[in-house]
Amino acid sequence: MPANLYVHFPFCRRKCSYCALHSRAGASSAEREAYVARLVTAIGSCQSQAAADVGFSTVYFGGGSPALCDLLPVLDALAPRLAKDCEVTVELHPLDVTVPLLNTLHAGGVNRISMGVQSLDDAILADMGRGYSFAEAERAFALVRERFDNAGIDLIVGYPGETVALSPRHGRLAKWGLRHCSVYSLILEEHSILAHRLRSAAEHPRLPSDDEALNRIAVVSRFLGALGLHRYEISSYAVPGYECRHNLAVWRGEDYLGLGEGAAGRVGLVRTSWENGQARSVRVDAAVDRKERALFRLRTCDGLDIAAFPEWAEPLDAFCAQGLLSRSSTVYRLTERGTEVCDTILAELV
Repeated sequence: MPANLYVHFPFCRRKCSYCALHSRAGASSAEREAYVARLVTAIGSCQSQAAADVGFSTVYFGGGSPALCDLLPVLDALAPRLAKDCEVTVELHPLDVTVPLLNTLHAGGVNRISMGVQSLDDAILADMGRGYSFAEAERAFALVRERFDNAGIDLIVGYPGETVALSPRHGRLAKWGLRHCSVYSLILEEHSILAHRLRSAAEHPRLPSDDEALNRIAVVSRFLGALGLHRYEISSYAVPGYECRHNLAVWRGEDYLGLGEGAAGRVGLVRTSWENGQARSVRVDAAVDRKERALFRLRTCDGLDIAAFPEWAEPLDAFCAQGLLSRSSTVYRLTERGTEVCDTILAELV
């Protein structure tokens, strides 16, 4: 059995303007209960642990909004399959956060919370359809931090109407006690509400240019660095020791099992995904698998060791000459400029 597990919950209160992922907005309680029952059955059908296997070392509940479901049956089903020091993460929407829920999660073995704040600007939050204000997100995270030391947030950069300069609310954010922060650059999804608005409403604020978005990420990156959060992956910042172990496992090429609608998995040479409402599995070539697992490391501060891929030296050295990579023996790492074009570098190697 893989050491890492991702469990997806596709339920949302409403579709966010920027999202085009598979989700079920406004699902009934009966639908959600039935979904949880299927997850519990799927967990029960996982192969028995080998004698030397100590169970899952990381579990990640993502969504959607997982807390729209009763998570306790899933946590109870997983309990016998968790390693002693297992990292168990649950993504929370600020409107999910209540003292009873946090107590339930803590008692159920959850030890890490990731809360999706997305923006500090009330007008942008409203346009996104998030349903809360900055002040409400602030109060929610304060409750989270009272019960969970390992807690962080997500932010989206590049939303229309956003400014490059930091605001006074960043000063308040500095007092939240963040252990982790993921910073994602907005990708305009073709079938999203936002894309429709931008096509049909001339008065809607425009998307920032690539340079504007990159400048914004640089500003936020420096801000987080000043708070003691180091950039350990292109989109991820953490206080040392609070890096997300689950995501690092994925980026370092480990196997992970995906359960639920919208979940992806990688076990050996088999890749699983959820497409157009159907589960799909494909088997990849062993050489492709070997390269794929190695390449993801370039996104992290570990860097990419090409000892087993000497054919990559020439193109990577060319990127070094452009100031996009640094090299130490056979290990290449992104420079600050390189983080802006990582996909281009990876495409050259693929």
